[in-house]
Amino acid sequence: MKAKNHIIWHEHSISKKDRHLKNGHKSCVLWFTGLSGSGKSTLANAIDAYLFEKGFQSYVLDGDNIRHGLNKDLGFTISDRKENIRRIGEVAKLFVDSGTIVSTAFISPFEEDRMEVRKLFSKDEFIEVYVYCPFEICVKRDPKSLYKKAINGEIKHFTGLTSPYEEPKNPDIIIDTNSHSLEKCVQIIINHLKFKKILN
Repeated sequence: MKAKNHIIWHEHSISKKDRHLKNGHKSCVLWFTGLSGSGKSTLANAIDAYLFEKGFQSYVLDGDNIRHGLNKDLGFTISDRKENIRRIGEVAKLFVDSGTIVSTAFISPFEEDRMEVRKLFSKDEFIEVYVYCPFEICVKRDPKSLYKKAINGEIKHFTGLTSPYEEPKNPDIIIDTNSHSLEKCVQIIINHLKFKKILN
């Protein structure tokens, strides 16, 4: 008999709805996906700063930071990338259950993986934000010199070069960071949160 057959879900004494009422807003995950250099982390942190200043409960889960701890045992093969996203999906679910608006900044290159994460959440709790930026602009930005290293063969399985990126088919929001200022991008997302009544 598998060990999981002995594991029983324990209901919390404080519900997610209770936390929403206390916080004065609902919770959700803003799932930022896009190529390296598209501006996912910059935008996620700008959203977090805006929400923090307004007194909302928020947090950022960043791809690189997570790989320093929780997912430090994973590489960049397709199977490892899938497991990376699966774990982050589960962590994001815990944050949403805690009443937090959590922003996740991960390339998350595969549509199937993003759809599996979406299934973990109730309606309107998972907001897929496609951070679009032309490939050539991402390469030009290259803030971490990753494209340069990948082109030189120092990094294998690099998304956009030697590993595919599947654009979201039906994202909730598309943000063009090459055409809009950071302030404009933030406002687009905040307006969406208000429209969905996550923020009052």
